[in-house]
Amino acid sequence: MKKLSGVSASPGIVIGKFFLYQGNEFQDIPRYAIGKTQIDSEWRRFLTATEAAAADVRALYDKAVQETSKEKADIFQAHLMMLEDTEFQDQIKKELEADRENIEWVVSDISRRITSKMLSSSDAYLRERAVDIADVSHRLMHKLLGVKEFSLADLTEDVILVAHDLMPSEVLAMNKDRVKGILMDMGGRTSHTAILARAFGVPAVLGLSTVTREITTGDILVVDGGAGQVIINPSKNVLLKYQDAIKQYQRKRDKLLSEVDLPAETKDGHRVCLKANIEVPEEAEAVLHYGAEGIGLYRSEFLFLTPGQAAEEEWQYQAYSSVLKAMGDLPVTIRTLDVGGDKVSPNIQPADDKNPLLGWRAIRMCLARPDLFKTQLRAILRASAYGNVKIMFPMISGVEELEQALSLLEEAKAECLQKKQRFAKKIEVGTMIEIPSAALTADVLARKSDFFSIGTNDLLQYTLAVDRGNEKVSYLAQPFHPAVLRLLKLTIDAAHSRGIKAAMCGELAGASFATPILLGLGLDEFSMAASAIPIVKRIIRGTTLESCRDLAEKAMASVSYKQTDTLVNAWMAEYFPAK
Repeated sequence: MKKLSGVSASPGIVIGKFFLYQGNEFQDIPRYAIGKTQIDSEWRRFLTATEAAAADVRALYDKAVQETSKEKADIFQAHLMMLEDTEFQDQIKKELEADRENIEWVVSDISRRITSKMLSSSDAYLRERAVDIADVSHRLMHKLLGVKEFSLADLTEDVILVAHDLMPSEVLAMNKDRVKGILMDMGGRTSHTAILARAFGVPAVLGLSTVTREITTGDILVVDGGAGQVIINPSKNVLLKYQDAIKQYQRKRDKLLSEVDLPAETKDGHRVCLKANIEVPEEAEAVLHYGAEGIGLYRSEFLFLTPGQAAEEEWQYQAYSSVLKAMGDLPVTIRTLDVGGDKVSPNIQPADDKNPLLGWRAIRMCLARPDLFKTQLRAILRASAYGNVKIMFPMISGVEELEQALSLLEEAKAECLQKKQRFAKKIEVGTMIEIPSAALTADVLARKSDFFSIGTNDLLQYTLAVDRGNEKVSYLAQPFHPAVLRLLKLTIDAAHSRGIKAAMCGELAGASFATPILLGLGLDEFSMAASAIPIVKRIIRGTTLESCRDLAEKAMASVSYKQTDTLVNAWMAEYFPAK
């Protein structure tokens, strides 16, 4: 028996045999010199292949619309844009003319260089987008070489699909009645494969690194998508344990999902709002399945990290509009660009920042690049005509930055009016509280904010001087540290004193163990991964505000996070004993 750990991409548990999919890789791309007179004919071959590949992608788009949603189908619109990208085509033609080699080799070489550069990026999102470039390249190569692709649609028995990597088109094409789980060496939670796996309800663990090398013919696998774990050839006892876990998971899931329409209200009548965080537009429709009352954090930076579309207003406008349309009248809070730190965009940001987490990032970069910032603000304003949008500024450290951001928003409104572009008259504008200086001056920031949203991920690392990505010190990032709790209370109290709401969109909002303390501190809105909403709602509905306030008061009096942990564990054992 062997256990592997990876990225939890799609929840659920499944046991079964595997199918190792090795894709449609080309081992030997022909390479040969061509004469000057052959350049035109080679270029015509490329254009013909591009047209044929584009036709395939359009068919995939139509299939995706029917089987998922328009938002998820937009993955293939992006592929189509890559195929029709004039810069990409110009680069190919330029190298074809300069190197005088066959078009298959030129396309392969350019695509390899682009994907290699993206895969070597420190930014996870850029690495995940490399698969889209590879998908388009492979499609072109099949057309140029006249090779028929193997399709996962031909699967005839139930399997756990194992692959080094999967392209979005391959996931869409697979026989979804037969694929019961997905395992990959590559990929992360924001990859398009992960998004489609969640859309189809297929348990998936990605980023396993070596799973394709660890398995052998005849192996039985256990996939625990929620825990991000894979067990190869489980013992009899482990197998029985997971068979029982599947039944329990299904019962628990069905019970939680049966309650999604119930209000997030305590036993003594205190109502709070539960919203979802999303990273890409394709996720918007799925959050409604979990009972989200809106989107509390739309991380817009992922649009800027998509190759070739970094700051195009129209692209952003379409993305924001699609999310707003999917959510109807429910509020959507769009966080303005927050690249920097662990999210580097080579198109708009230097890679030599000595200390990126404390450097030129988020609102600091936007204020220094008003052209980039106002392009985004105009796109959001225009999209506001299609729904209930809110704007949120990240990494605000003091009132001066907030005032500058608000001033640029007014300029963006004036520019939209000049162009006779419609936008909502009333748009709430909030401040993210994720720097200690912002929490300590929350009373000042509240005077110019329509709401607060606490970003606990950064607040923890800046308050405790802990790099959350450094495994040697990450254990110090304790959310119940007295300093963190005091900053949370200071922020929430400052918001309430000015009559505005205090929300939270960091990971802590979706941690059920933190729910009672956050309730007791007075948090008004919780925004989290959509799948966490049902369990957080269960905690809220199973307690009283009075008991939560009592717990929070005791936690505020604690002198260490260990003392608070003990309090919380005892509280959970009393109100939600393990069954």
